[in-house]
Amino acid sequence: MSQPSPEPPRRKILVVEDEPTLADAVLARLNAAGFETAYAATGPAAIEAARAEKPDALVLDVMLPGFDGLEVCRRIQAEQPLPVLMLTARDAESDLLAGLGAGADDYLTKPFSMRELIARITALLRRVDLVRAQALKSNGNGDGPDPGLPLELGSPGHPLTVDRARRRVRADGAEVHLTPIEFDLLLSLARRPGQVVSRQALLAEVWDWADASGTRTVDSHVKALRKKIGAERIRTVHGVGYALETGPEAASP
Repeated sequence: MSQPSPEPPRRKILVVEDEPTLADAVLARLNAAGFETAYAATGPAAIEAARAEKPDALVLDVMLPGFDGLEVCRRIQAEQPLPVLMLTARDAESDLLAGLGAGADDYLTKPFSMRELIARITALLRRVDLVRAQALKSNGNGDGPDPGLPLELGSPGHPLTVDRARRRVRADGAEVHLTPIEFDLLLSLARRPGQVVSRQALLAEVWDWADASGTRTVDSHVKALRKKIGAERIRTVHGVGYALETGPEAASP
């Protein structure tokens, strides 16, 4: 008689939030959703908890005692890259771009629903699993399709290379460091160069969201991506979405 398959280990989420009421609510909802949790209330405590607990993902408030969440994110990503969902009470574009620039993968503006929090965390972890699976396939350890040769885009004097197997990007000959979401966003556009991809399609492909409630998220990540690969490479089609330019129009001004 065959033995039942063992339960997969629960994913651990480190919650860094100095507001006790909100922290308790987030921890309770994550536990109810089947996650294991750890907690820290200050910047320094978050660094120590990340080292000790080795979480699978991080829910990180921006405003913290000690030093802020942006600094926490920078230090943790330098030591052990993790998917990070940033919590912010401010929705100014400059604040959101600062979080993405520090290494956050996604953000939620307070107040937010616990349902959306769980959906965002689940999508982040699913993306990590996909990246790992693709890495195994590219190393010859999997039986899925080869991700293929790097995509060579742009004009001869203004090249852009997207290496799907190694998840690396080069713009004008220099390597560009992208967050996992930024890479997936660029890849989604690069698969159909010159074509307009709607915000809804990008949400479904990159964030695995079935509705259009996060179009602001797409816009913020596109703006962050433009800063890294060149604003002229991504064309905005107002009211629709974005297209990756590869012809003369993508040349540097």
